[in-house]
Amino acid sequence: MEDPEHPEGMNDSFFERELPGLVPGVCVKNLVKVFEPSGRPAVDRLNITFYENQITAFLGHNGAGKTTTLSILTGLLPPTSGTVLIGGKDIETNLDVVRQSLGMCPQHNILFHHLTVAEHILFYAQLKGRSWEEAQLEMEAMLEDTGLHHKRNEEAQDLSGGMQRKLSVAIAFVGDSKVVVLDEPTSGVDPYSRRSIWDLLLKYRSGRTIIMSTHHMDEADLLGDRIAIISQGRLYCSGTPLFLKNCFGTGFYLTLVRKMKNIQSQRGGCEVRVCLGKEPSLGSVGLLFWI
Repeated sequence: MEDPEHPEGMNDSFFERELPGLVPGVCVKNLVKVFEPSGRPAVDRLNITFYENQITAFLGHNGAGKTTTLSILTGLLPPTSGTVLIGGKDIETNLDVVRQSLGMCPQHNILFHHLTVAEHILFYAQLKGRSWEEAQLEMEAMLEDTGLHHKRNEEAQDLSGGMQRKLSVAIAFVGDSKVVVLDEPTSGVDPYSRRSIWDLLLKYRSGRTIIMSTHHMDEADLLGDRIAIISQGRLYCSGTPLFLKNCFGTGFYLTLVRKMKNIQSQRGGCEVRVCLGKEPSLGSVGLLFWI
């Protein structure tokens, strides 16, 4: 963490020290965003670094400042103060250059109703400077990776919500984007589509800096190399999933009870109690059975 300015009363031990050798992809320094002159900052002195070859899960409740932060990173909103460096370039002075290697999946799908799936990918690939031949090759690979190949000739308006979301995620990676910002990429999709989006992110993680906001803890745990939790515009903790579990995990119980139908099992049924996480009496992971 560079130049940490944590909220008052927060313990520095909630911020994991980064290992040497990591390459910064995006550096956010003292970022502030105020929409009304006398209002509360939507983003309040935010300091965080996102690294290459990693997926960083950005967690926070509604109104915590996630979308505002991601909108500033992509140039949709200007910061009130502070600095954002993407690939070493300041977004305020080099935004046109930064956007050549930046991909964005917004919170709500922004698609052309009468363009087909294939035409969307071709269009955005050429916007990123790809030749027609390169765009064709990238389109074929992307359709296969996202499972949209059977929908290639369907117009966006005819796709289901899950398919539209997958197309929006695919567009973010088009043109070999080195920094990819995904604002709740799996919101409103079915479990199968959600899993295919996960597979796509894991496959395309290498060589990229991926920043993903989400409300799902299981998603952040599975995909996130690092997790950053934001509230009221301030960063409250940051680190690997294991680091945060060690800091805040208290364990939980899952109790399953099944009543046996045969006479021999009239002893009262079977109870299985599973303890996962930090439990002082059992160690970090325990499994208990009572019959």
